[in-house]
Amino acid sequence: MLLEAYLEEVAATAIRSALELEGSVMPLLRPTADAQFGDFQINAAMPLAKKLGRPPRELAGPIAEALQREPAIEKAEVAGPGFVNLTLRPAWVGEQLEAMLRDVDKLGVPLVESPETIVVDFSSPNIAKQMHVGHLRTTVIGDSVSRLLGAVGHRVIRDNHIGDWGTQFGLLIVGMREFGDAEELERDAIAELERVYKLASARAKEDEAFAEQARAELARLQAGDADNRALWEQFVTATRASLDRVYALLGVEFDEWLGESAYHDALPEVVERLLSAGIAREDQGALCVFFGELSAAPKGLRKQKEPFIVRKKDGAFLYSTTDIATVLHREQQFRADRSVYVVDARQSLHFRQLFAVMGLLEVNMRLDHVAFGTVLGDDGKPLRTRDGQPITLFSLLTEAEERAGARIDEARESGKLRIADEDLAFAKRAIGIGSVKYADLHQNRMSDYRFDWDKMISFAGNAAPYLMFNYARTRSIFDKASASLGASEEFATFAAPVVPEHATEIALARTLIRFPDVVHRAAETYQPHLLCEHLYSVATAFSRFFTECPVLKAEGATRSSRLGLTALVGRQLERGLGLLGIPVITRM
Repeated sequence: MLLEAYLEEVAATAIRSALELEGSVMPLLRPTADAQFGDFQINAAMPLAKKLGRPPRELAGPIAEALQREPAIEKAEVAGPGFVNLTLRPAWVGEQLEAMLRDVDKLGVPLVESPETIVVDFSSPNIAKQMHVGHLRTTVIGDSVSRLLGAVGHRVIRDNHIGDWGTQFGLLIVGMREFGDAEELERDAIAELERVYKLASARAKEDEAFAEQARAELARLQAGDADNRALWEQFVTATRASLDRVYALLGVEFDEWLGESAYHDALPEVVERLLSAGIAREDQGALCVFFGELSAAPKGLRKQKEPFIVRKKDGAFLYSTTDIATVLHREQQFRADRSVYVVDARQSLHFRQLFAVMGLLEVNMRLDHVAFGTVLGDDGKPLRTRDGQPITLFSLLTEAEERAGARIDEARESGKLRIADEDLAFAKRAIGIGSVKYADLHQNRMSDYRFDWDKMISFAGNAAPYLMFNYARTRSIFDKASASLGASEEFATFAAPVVPEHATEIALARTLIRFPDVVHRAAETYQPHLLCEHLYSVATAFSRFFTECPVLKAEGATRSSRLGLTALVGRQLERGLGLLGIPVITRM
């Protein structure tokens, strides 16, 4: 059950009944900002006052009285100029939580009524280059968005649209023949390819004959030359091995690896389609889309003077051409209903233009750009090494594991953590890399954020280790209770009536009931930070509950109810962290 949808329906019925209205009404339900004012607030009286010509508080009174009779509502109180604050009845909340406990597979998260096929395009590194810190956000946000969309019932296709075609490969081909070292290529392919590319790129800027040779070799590659194709495949294979190592650390997988090369043969047809539809025209030898000349183009783009170029005057195609071909492929081959691009906010104009072109081509697929900000260093600038070079993602993740290991070793020595020797390697990796992921995902994705090791690897505050620790605490309670429950694995299936009575129990229960709504909202809006906020709220509410409400020392129905709350905390933390791509640790 989605709580807010249910309450909106209840509120709409109450409003119609109280005010003797017909037709649909908008309750304008929203969570309260402060728990002392209840759980939810209804703001319908203000707009209805204008329509009915009556004071808002005069309308809010009958609405509150009608809502007071609902089994889910403990209190409905008029506040301010005409708000109605709702407080949920603890017994009713307990009934919903018991149902959630028994729904072992979904934890009360309903599936969408109309599931879609959704392509999530994320990560997208370049061949012959190492992934760097700039790839962190697209990869972890894209992975979490994919998991969230799948959790609510959509069919998700994860596509890694790698940069494996274009000018750089002509430079690499001539560069390998001029500067390459076969032994180094075998020993450390990515490092050698990056070295060769820098040399070839510098040479091409000074030597036009060398640059022309690179363009010729690129043309031969794209025409299917066997020798150049073999070299290109070697570049791709070597890079894939490097990428797979990073993705293994992150726990990220893809269904497709359809890079730019996959669409090369379709690009001439794309150009012809744009020409025949009257969307593109030639300008100074290049083929361009001028949105200002197209009455059906979005209004915001019609004022733009710069064109959307789809073929250069030398006949070369661009990212724009490939991206159009990619959308057409996803529509025709995947039968996709939606394509989601998890790409840096700095590319927003490109995607506005791309989506506009697809609209002009009458492609009905929904297209969404999931934009995000930048990872910053202490100086407020994009995170780099001390000598100004991009930090490789592998080295960042390796350092995270090392720093987490040092923090764990220190906590074990002081007795603050109890992690068995056999679990230590997994714990260090899970906490280190999980901390990096969570530090990124708990930010509003549109915001830039400063990378701070101390804050992210912390067993206190809004950080992954704190959530992991509280999960392990729930498991510890069940381990200790196993003698009376029969088996420790009861944690995964335990169910009992939940009857919250103590104020701290009630606060925890009212937090837990929001989980299905949060998962759906995070999936619908592509905002994993909403789930992070919920998990942190659960962990902090559970920490107070753990202090004030003994579980194992309680008896009878109280003990069972508190075990049920504990189980739900653990399952929501486990499921929620899983949707962020972060594993849990059973014992800490």
